[in-house]
Amino acid sequence: MAKKFDTNPLDPKYPERAKVKEAKTTALPSSNGSTTKFADPVDTEEQTRKFNEAEFESFNPDFQRDGVDPATYQPAKLYSEDPPGNKSLSIGSISLPENILTALPYIPFTYIGVVAGIIELIFIPKSEPKVRYHAAQGIAAHVAIWIVLSILGVLGWGSDLADVASWIFYVVTTIMLLVFAYKAWQGEAIHIATVQDLTDWLEERIKPQK
Repeated sequence: MAKKFDTNPLDPKYPERAKVKEAKTTALPSSNGSTTKFADPVDTEEQTRKFNEAEFESFNPDFQRDGVDPATYQPAKLYSEDPPGNKSLSIGSISLPENILTALPYIPFTYIGVVAGIIELIFIPKSEPKVRYHAAQGIAAHVAIWIVLSILGVLGWGSDLADVASWIFYVVTTIMLLVFAYKAWQGEAIHIATVQDLTDWLEERIKPQK
């Protein structure tokens, strides 16, 4: 019968077996806390080589020997060193920088922008998407402005207020186009969301000559 405080009440013979195991335990010999000492390392050559003055000078790139500068490595030019926007593209027999071609379609005076945009879409290949995109977007912006001015002009026949609105709209859009032309010349990205569909249509429909 197991007692109340027995550590293993399910096995009455557990205390007897534990005493037998304790009697069989073998104590290891004491080493008095000493540790085994490894053999001393063998003296070998120094791991770090020390250069003398002559050897150091031969490896020093700033060292001049006999008044002659050491030859320096010149890496090959793997890219064009021309600043962005200075790439020249040809329109027929005329070659113009890229930033000029991207700015011309936004010029508002005397239809310069529209004519320049159409010429660029005809002569600039599709391998130059940046120039073609600005050309199409410049034309689309001009077309949208013309449509609004035409509507205001029709309304202006019976209202002086429409004439004033048409004049204000013309001034504002002229300034806007000049700002776009300047930004394009600087190489900045320009996106006119209101004429995006017309821009895509013009760029797709007006195919470059081969």
